[in-house]
Amino acid sequence: MKKGLILFLLALGQIFFAQELALVKEKSKIGYIDKSGNYVIEPSFDTAKSFSDGLAAVKIRQLWGFIGKDGKMVIEPSFTNVKEFNDGICIVEKDGAWMYINKKGEKLTMPSSEKLYDFNNGLAFMKINDKIGAFNTNGKVVIREEYDIIKPFQNGFARASKDTRWGIIDSKGNVIVPFEYGDIGEYADGTTWAKKGSLYGIIDGKEFKIMDEVDRIWDFEGQLMTYARKNNKVGFVDKTGNWIIEPKFDKARSFNQNLAPVAVGSKWGYIDTTGNFVVEPMYSDAEVFSDDNLAPVRGKGWGFIDKTGKLVIPMGYEISSSFGFGQKNKGFNQGVSRIKKGGKWGFVDTSGNLLGDKWFYNAELFQN
Repeated sequence: MKKGLILFLLALGQIFFAQELALVKEKSKIGYIDKSGNYVIEPSFDTAKSFSDGLAAVKIRQLWGFIGKDGKMVIEPSFTNVKEFNDGICIVEKDGAWMYINKKGEKLTMPSSEKLYDFNNGLAFMKINDKIGAFNTNGKVVIREEYDIIKPFQNGFARASKDTRWGIIDSKGNVIVPFEYGDIGEYADGTTWAKKGSLYGIIDGKEFKIMDEVDRIWDFEGQLMTYARKNNKVGFVDKTGNWIIEPKFDKARSFNQNLAPVAVGSKWGYIDTTGNFVVEPMYSDAEVFSDDNLAPVRGKGWGFIDKTGKLVIPMGYEISSSFGFGQKNKGFNQGVSRIKKGGKWGFVDTSGNLLGDKWFYNAELFQN
């Protein structure tokens, strides 16, 4: 019986920790709500940041500390400046010096660096004599400082520049795509785009396939095809560099849910994977479908359509981008979208209901 109770409490704790909360400002105080729109942490802070890695930074008088999702102080206020926790580690400033701490507030010994970088995907960059390398959460150097630039890791891979040439490395520092390109895209599933001289093409494995007359290719972003531009028109190519949808549009964005926004002249609509219109061009702007099967479209303000083109959330809102790690879309993320109307912020669910029936002076994205 006791064992069952312990397991239940552990499971309950894991659910609570995984719960996403959003920072909101009501009048002059900051609190945190859940996706029902109810306060989990009542507005009581003058200055605070969003949750990240289970903790949120709050400022008490002139010093920063960190609270947990129960609103209780986990790390007492003692820092003059702070960033966000990632991979259990945060950069903070104390007594005029920047340092790394763990979730107990203890200072960590890490490799020296001319600048401190946030952890991402288990690694933090280090800068020595203007060269970039990386170390892991244990402080072990895993990538020697030999690069001019390393972009943030995505799915275990990163774009990097060395002697003005770009290539791809993995999180152990292995060279996956050699450093022989003038520009290169995000790498996933053995594929990316690249530029060599004035020529653009697709790298499938290690082979560079040139695409004639193409002057730009966008990232695949986990999809089987991406969009590319040829003679000022945009179409879609697969991972072997073959045109799947011929370049005939003026603008385009990524496929998701087997639909992609494209523009003809100044009007946007949506095509399927055969290039046929499912939603005719009629909007002044249109964004990618989310995994919630809704896409933001703009007429008199922003609203949301479903995959049939039906307007399910009326227009009249402002929306903003979601730029966390792995998030590059506008509109819905996991069932809610941040919106603005009449100078105030709120959230709607996929039915268009305003969470908690409340508007706020400020509202940030839901985060763990």
